[in-house]
Amino acid sequence: MARCSNAGTPAHAERVALITGASRGLGYTVAEFLARQRWTLILTARHEVPLLEAVKRLQATGASISAVPGDVAHDQHRRDLVAAVRRVGRLDILFNNASELGASPFPALVDFPLDVLRRVFEVNVIAPLALIHTCLPVLKKSRGLVVNITSDASRGGYPGWGGYGSSKAALDLLSKTLANELREAGVGVVAVDPGDLRTQMHQDAFPGQDISDRPLPEVTLPFWAWLEGQDPLRITGQRFEAQGTVWEVPA
Repeated sequence: MARCSNAGTPAHAERVALITGASRGLGYTVAEFLARQRWTLILTARHEVPLLEAVKRLQATGASISAVPGDVAHDQHRRDLVAAVRRVGRLDILFNNASELGASPFPALVDFPLDVLRRVFEVNVIAPLALIHTCLPVLKKSRGLVVNITSDASRGGYPGWGGYGSSKAALDLLSKTLANELREAGVGVVAVDPGDLRTQMHQDAFPGQDISDRPLPEVTLPFWAWLEGQDPLRITGQRFEAQGTVWEVPA
């Protein structure tokens, strides 16, 4: 159930987003951007204290914000999220941002611990699909957009990145397939590669290294400002690079 919210959700919210992995990094940056546009937000992250701290900061925007702490890989937590969505009554953007990096320092793919790999796929592939499934009735009603956060690791074949990259490759195909399957229902699905960013997750991928040359997540704001105004069915099925000179990536 929701643990924290500001002064009540509007009876008829105009624009609503559910953002996973929202307590820090890219998820928080997108949440802050949408909050400033007065979107109604349902935010989740695995750890309760950082999530509630993030919501407290975001409440200064005056937006209606609910926090639902928990692990997206758990069925009950996804049910709690959908219950929060149903209380608002619509869903314009489902932002599947929560991701699992896996073992760090990265092992070679042949040495990747299989129990860790299962967790990577559970969070990065199964959880987004399950959340789309459970949110679908409200997404259809709102003619909403699903945004799945991917990575260049899904295409690069980089040594050491095989576990994480293969999960994001699966998410890319999942996104494209769902776009084709859900078009007639009026729901759009896109994949977005935000590029290298100065986040805790990126630091975890490079333990002990200086990543201060990577840009902060705010560098992606022009892309999100553009995406916010798009017709979901006009862009459905596309894969975008939020830091690219040209955002759309050819299929």
